[in-house]
Amino acid sequence: MKLLSLTLNEITESNSNYQKIAEELHGRLTKPAGSLGDLEEVGIKISKIQSKCPPEIISKPAVVVFAGDHGVLDESVTPWPKEVTMQMVYNFLNNTAAINVIANTVAADVFVVDAGVSQDLDNLGNNSKFLIKKIGYSTKNIVKEDAMDYDQAVASIEAGIEVAEELVDQRYDLLVTGDMGIGNTTPSAAVISCLSNTDPKFVTGRGTGIDDKMLEGKVRAIEAAIKRYKLSYDSNDPIQALCSLGGFEIGEIAGFILGAAKRKVPVILDGVISLAGALIAYELCSKITDYSFAGHLSVEPGAKIVLNILGLSPLLNLNMRLGEGTGGTLSIPIVKAAVNILNDMATFDSANVSTKD
Repeated sequence: MKLLSLTLNEITESNSNYQKIAEELHGRLTKPAGSLGDLEEVGIKISKIQSKCPPEIISKPAVVVFAGDHGVLDESVTPWPKEVTMQMVYNFLNNTAAINVIANTVAADVFVVDAGVSQDLDNLGNNSKFLIKKIGYSTKNIVKEDAMDYDQAVASIEAGIEVAEELVDQRYDLLVTGDMGIGNTTPSAAVISCLSNTDPKFVTGRGTGIDDKMLEGKVRAIEAAIKRYKLSYDSNDPIQALCSLGGFEIGEIAGFILGAAKRKVPVILDGVISLAGALIAYELCSKITDYSFAGHLSVEPGAKIVLNILGLSPLLNLNMRLGEGTGGTLSIPIVKAAVNILNDMATFDSANVSTKD
């Protein structure tokens, strides 16, 4: 737990001194004050993160897809078999999945992390975009027992911190969270329901597109998992919630967000699985919101609940629920444009444009 403790101690608030500086610069740019709306707020937030105005141009974004399997598949919460998780890892690394197409469009690199896939993927070890941070071979069935032990929960968070720091050391300057794990909307909903104290039926969505009957069974599974958790633990410890209800990739996403905040690098949050990880990170250190952007609003109901807790507004709303980091990656050009506005747009003085009376 040493890395986690050190990380939490090193995360500070972003530099509020640059709020006024960036606002003043926006006021001198050739536009009516506030006319770029939320885009201005994004640029101001990046200035505060970097302690610089104009902020450094963002030139090297990366999306990281954390992959893991889940024992709760035994409860028939999805029609998809667990083998799809492994198959999609290969798809990502073959550059042929949705996230690859979107990342190629916005010039972002895609990394894939084995957080807890049920098979070994050692044959991919020579691929520089594949990182092995395996905590275990799938979680256990959360309806019947804890998903993992407490040490594994801590290890998953610390593995995510390591991934963030490794990428920052490679000079990646904007990070995006992604996920892959058949059935992982179930533990995500369980974590969100538990930590937000919200009834599971208001948190649980259709995930991969399940029908009404399967959705009812999914809600019952989450209710049973939370009942078991509350009977076993008299605590809202976010690590214990991860241990009992979560997934290895959810824990690593939480650590990834903490690691980005520690290194003062902005991170874009994707959909509901990423937001379950973000909620764990937030419960450990609320200052992560200074460094976080909500890439989009997933149609999964738990997403809006977490965003309200974090106080973040989504940059996009495209009715998406794929995961993989797709919605977050689509918002990269918005963040880049917000930074470029502060760097490249003329001021009234430099452009010899008259200001209002």
